[in-house]
Amino acid sequence: MSVYINQDTRVLVQGITGRQGSFHTAQMLAYGTKIVGGVSPGKRGQVVEGVPVFDSTFEALESHPADASILFMPAPFAKDGALEALEAGLKIIVLIPESIPLHDAMDIMAYARQKNAVVVGPNTFGLVSSGSSKIGIMPGRYFVPGPVGVVSRSGTLCYEIVGNLTNDGIGTTTVVGLGGDRVVGLHFVDVLKKFEEDPATETVVLVGEIGGSAEEEAAAYISSSMIKPVIAYLAGRSAPPGKRMGHAGAIIERGRGTFESKVEALSEAGVKVADLPTAVSPLVKNALDKT
Repeated sequence: MSVYINQDTRVLVQGITGRQGSFHTAQMLAYGTKIVGGVSPGKRGQVVEGVPVFDSTFEALESHPADASILFMPAPFAKDGALEALEAGLKIIVLIPESIPLHDAMDIMAYARQKNAVVVGPNTFGLVSSGSSKIGIMPGRYFVPGPVGVVSRSGTLCYEIVGNLTNDGIGTTTVVGLGGDRVVGLHFVDVLKKFEEDPATETVVLVGEIGGSAEEEAAAYISSSMIKPVIAYLAGRSAPPGKRMGHAGAIIERGRGTFESKVEALSEAGVKVADLPTAVSPLVKNALDKT
């Protein structure tokens, strides 16, 4: 059972002719992603890594049906690109840009709900069905098939943890980067529900950080609705209150979203919380041995 994407997912790349778009198109193709077209206004007729380029999403879809789109474009233009993709009927939108204006992000999420579409990000590394397809910027060599689902707010920490799992002979089913901006599409609970339903996922790793209440909400869902074991790692132990650390969403406000409150909530829900990224893999191995 696939979680969001699989080897048959057809992908458009919006912003394909830019430096990042062309580079990551090559990386995604090398991983096995089925990229059917690219979009770059004014660049119709060009070919990038063997992928035909069109002026608009609508034009691309006339000859190349697709399911998903990934956006490589400056944040001020991301709203137009995302709304165009949603209007064209694409059901998965991966927003790579960081710091998309807050109201733009809110408009994107509202329209996605109307269209019954999934938005990953903004400020995300993307998502990957390990061994089948990746729509994002993650280093593909770490993402090999296995029984562990991963959902993360942090890209770098996710790479480190998944890399440690891979080095220990433990692969992953699906890995999802929620994104680090204040307003994002998918949340922990959305992805945890998918993992709980997925027969291929035996154990889940949750990578969180300070700020907001997403981890506390995840803990409530885990406590009430999850049977599968969950292992967590949280970044931000040493962050001073009131300081934004890294991501726009990683800010403690009036005592909410602290490292301590998140660890307490997850622990009470039965989640094993690792002290260090390197401690996640042994906890996962122990959980898998018990399943």
